[in-house]
Amino acid sequence: MDDFDRQLIAQLRVDGRAPVAVLADKLQVSRGTIQKRLDRLVSTGAIRGFTVRTRQELDEHVLRAVMGVRTTTSSAKPTGLIKALHGVPEVVALYTTNGAWDYIAELRAANLPDLDRALGAIRHIEGVATTETSILLRSV
Repeated sequence: MDDFDRQLIAQLRVDGRAPVAVLADKLQVSRGTIQKRLDRLVSTGAIRGFTVRTRQELDEHVLRAVMGVRTTTSSAKPTGLIKALHGVPEVVALYTTNGAWDYIAELRAANLPDLDRALGAIRHIEGVATTETSILLRSV
């Protein structure tokens, strides 16, 4: 698995049903290259389905984190806040919760500087009062 495979999988995480031609255009390669890579990734089991579920060990070089997000009480338009949170590329899932946090964001980043940039971007979203982040080290 090389960097190109990871870029292709990242695109599929955004849209698992993206046409080969669109993927080729975004990654600036031929449709044949995309199709061959997809076929190989499927045949080797790297891609297990097209909601794109990858084996955990394929993401060993990806930082994973969860972030609790508390919003301001004056946040009258939660849909704008939710849209802004989803606009941060490292946010792969967003959950409402009944605990101390209003939302829990699941994050994935290639490295610490990317994670730091994402955390800063989230903290500067209008309506975010406070956050707390935990980096996930390993599954037990």
